[in-house]
Amino acid sequence: MANQLRQQIEQISREKNINPDVIIAAIEDAILTASKKYYKNNEDLRSRFNNETGQIEVFAVKQIVETVDNSETQISLEEAQKLIPEAEVGQEIEFPKPTDVLGRIAAQTAKQVIFQKVREAERDNVFSEYSGRVGEVINGIIKRQEMGDFVVDLGRAEALLPRKEQSRAETYQTGDRVRVAIVKVLKSAKGPQVVVSRTDPALLVKLFEMEVPEIYDGTVQIRGCVREAGERAKVAVVSREKDVDPVGACVGMKGTRVQSIIRELRGEKIDIVEWNDEPTSFVINALSPAKVSRVSILDEEQRIMEVVAEDKQLSLAIGKKGQNVRLAAKLVGWRIDIKSEEEKRQEVEAEMARMQRIVEELRSLEAHGVSDKVAQKLIDAGVAGLAHVLEMTDEELQQIEGVGPKTAEKIREAATTAKAEWDRKDAEEAARVEAERAEAERVAAEQAEEERRLAEEQALAEQAAEGAPPAEGEEGETSEAAGPAAPEAALEETAEPAGQTVAEGSQGGKADGER
Repeated sequence: MANQLRQQIEQISREKNINPDVIIAAIEDAILTASKKYYKNNEDLRSRFNNETGQIEVFAVKQIVETVDNSETQISLEEAQKLIPEAEVGQEIEFPKPTDVLGRIAAQTAKQVIFQKVREAERDNVFSEYSGRVGEVINGIIKRQEMGDFVVDLGRAEALLPRKEQSRAETYQTGDRVRVAIVKVLKSAKGPQVVVSRTDPALLVKLFEMEVPEIYDGTVQIRGCVREAGERAKVAVVSREKDVDPVGACVGMKGTRVQSIIRELRGEKIDIVEWNDEPTSFVINALSPAKVSRVSILDEEQRIMEVVAEDKQLSLAIGKKGQNVRLAAKLVGWRIDIKSEEEKRQEVEAEMARMQRIVEELRSLEAHGVSDKVAQKLIDAGVAGLAHVLEMTDEELQQIEGVGPKTAEKIREAATTAKAEWDRKDAEEAARVEAERAEAERVAAEQAEEERRLAEEQALAEQAAEGAPPAEGEEGETSEAAGPAAPEAALEETAEPAGQTVAEGSQGGKADGER
């Protein structure tokens, strides 16, 4: 019996991958629970597994005291010494309780407790195993679908593949074998929940480790990986040895290595670029296959940089729906403002025009009593035009070298007058531009109307050439041409019968016409 119970415990331990002591503790708790239900008293019952007999023994434990207050849990020192002569106050004595009388209901209760304890132990075991494997790639089989999510059988546990972790380029059927990355392990009332993904960058990194020996042995390192699953991915690699090309090692001969990864990801495009510690150089690599003209850092603290590309390369650098530049920004960790050469040229021209306007406005103060030296000092101080001068206080003006209280007052008066003149000029220029725009619109409308008229005339001419009915004027001309000929035909018809009558009266004489 002992061997049989021990064999069953070991068998369950192997099947569930649970420590045998956990199963023994579950059996002890089950028998103890069943005993308490059977005896229905307040005794301090305890259970213990006997390795020699293979039985679960139940004991009622009583504490040795001087004065007994509760006979179910206490025993007097005198009675204890009768059982054990060396007994002392404070010690405990165990009294065996029979377990063969527990019955069917108690056995069913014990069974339920054992199952519960084993399930809890199994869940704890699964959680401890998979929580330490987050980021690993494992193989699984699609078991079933639940509300758009898929349940993946990992062998010893089931994992959840949520809809948001599924690639848009992939479809799954029950029984399909898939490689997934473990992203997190959650504890829930139903047990640990292993969440896996087909979109996590860790999946792509692990696939490269499997396919590229240089990555597996550490010669080539993956320093960054970003994905938009099912569409495009970018991987930044660096070599620890000068003789090894990191990009070439990942691509493989004729692209064999990267092609196998692309097939695994159902056609997802992969850009492999070389890592660089210099952000500007790294951005140039990250935006490949587009060619970048120049890169400049705008704000190092906010990590913002500006990229200028040729007009023909701009759409390639941005990518479909901004995908290329978006992935490059994630890979580099900087915000990228990308512009074409034409946009940059227009921006520079606009800035030059603004600076020229500021200089001209400040120089116009010379016509209103401000010396050219003072105007130059305003320019050198970074004053942004006449409006800025009027917004400045006397103290701010006097902080400029060579400007005192009187000069500041003179500058303010001159700026007020000059600003009015510039406003008038701007209003006139705006009116002129508006008049030119209105005239251009009028001319364009006239041209459109003329083109429409010519098109209608051409359409009518084409219809006439194709055999359209003649006009009313042509019918009148035809009637007039036929009019004079009609009387002559009538005379000929009248003369012919008369000739025949004369010939008959003269009996063989000639007709009038013959005479």
